[in-house]
Amino acid sequence: MPTKLIGVVFLGFAALAVAGLGGSYLLPLDHEAIQYAKRPVHDPVHQLGERIAKGEVKLEFDEAHGYLRGLLKALEVPIESQVLVFSKTSFQAALISPRKPRALYHNERVAVGSVQGSDVLELASQDPQLGTIFYTLDNEKSERPRFQRRDDACLQCHQTGATLGIPGLVVRSIYPEPSGMPMFQAGGSITDHRSPLSQRWGGWYVTGTHGSMTHMGNAVVRDPEHPDKLGSLASLNVKDLSQEFDTSVYLTPHSDIVSLMTLEHQTHMSNLITRVGFETLLALDYQAVLNHAMGSPATDNSESTRHRIDSAVDEMVEYMLFTDEAPLVGPVRGTTDFARVFSQAGPRDMRGRSLRDFDLEKRLFRYPLTYMIYSEAFDSMPPAALDRIYRKLYNVLLGAEKNPAFARLRAEDRNAIYEILLETKANLPDYWREVHDHDSAQRP
Repeated sequence: MPTKLIGVVFLGFAALAVAGLGGSYLLPLDHEAIQYAKRPVHDPVHQLGERIAKGEVKLEFDEAHGYLRGLLKALEVPIESQVLVFSKTSFQAALISPRKPRALYHNERVAVGSVQGSDVLELASQDPQLGTIFYTLDNEKSERPRFQRRDDACLQCHQTGATLGIPGLVVRSIYPEPSGMPMFQAGGSITDHRSPLSQRWGGWYVTGTHGSMTHMGNAVVRDPEHPDKLGSLASLNVKDLSQEFDTSVYLTPHSDIVSLMTLEHQTHMSNLITRVGFETLLALDYQAVLNHAMGSPATDNSESTRHRIDSAVDEMVEYMLFTDEAPLVGPVRGTTDFARVFSQAGPRDMRGRSLRDFDLEKRLFRYPLTYMIYSEAFDSMPPAALDRIYRKLYNVLLGAEKNPAFARLRAEDRNAIYEILLETKANLPDYWREVHDHDSAQRP
């Protein structure tokens, strides 16, 4: 089987319907309001490619890993983010196995995949308005390496119900056979911070400690009659993978549990940002057509249009605030410096607090609001969506929101998040600061 493949999938492959926003409804990417394939892109990989073409950047190349190390450096993706997946859930399935897992590296804007024996590197890059754009890079030395856009092939698996119907990424947990092939009859699931640890990481390697909590990583199905007996004590709290495969051929010998948990959160969050943006654009475009046909003012929005946008926003804000997060029942610790490197990258308020600070005792983050609120993709959502998001978030943090979904958010957490945002988040609506200034003026 040739290894130079035109389609690459590296976080999941099945078209699974999911509950929630849009279900399995696929949004029309060729719609005039979206034009996924036609509009100019501004994602990090495309921008890097332009700089390479102009001679402004020269990617480092080494014989052991080709462009991988240089690519991560240029895209500001930490090596410590490495996670390893051995399930055959990729168009490069023939090259992947428990003895040769696929390495993934990520930040909130880019994911990079590397498969042993392949002559391409895989990239998924977050465009601030269009969602995930897919590329490959020939991993052979070239004077001017070029990224090839691979949407047509990749969207077969990366625009499904599992990605909320938009171009996106997922982390999938499956029951792997000893070859790494998924045991399809046993099923699987898409995982994020809402998933119990016991259901996560089937088909993945996991390094780190997690006390008495269990997960599905580091194991394969030995008894087809009882795939639920996947794990064992030997597959839990693993710090060394050298008995499973040759770790020396990877940039690090780890598949850090904290990096995996972070990746899960940000894949679904990225998909939500894209979906809410697309839903808003489509709703407003339909409304504009209707207003034109009816001779109504261009600013009129029907109740159905408002409901469509509000429903998308409500689900997104609930996820942003970790309302359904699966609790941890003990400490989680990774095996790399990922947690430290990740935490250092975020803005901090005058008290040293950051939305990128981990908790890892009872939950993933110390302050339960997504750090992706700082992302360019978040800021690039249509104003109609952003206005609703900020108002909803404001009401929740000030205790004015009556939706019981937010009941578990403690007052001290709401206050801390509000204060952090006031000092670190640009472009907050004026009414956020007016309340703060009024409260400050009332203090003795």
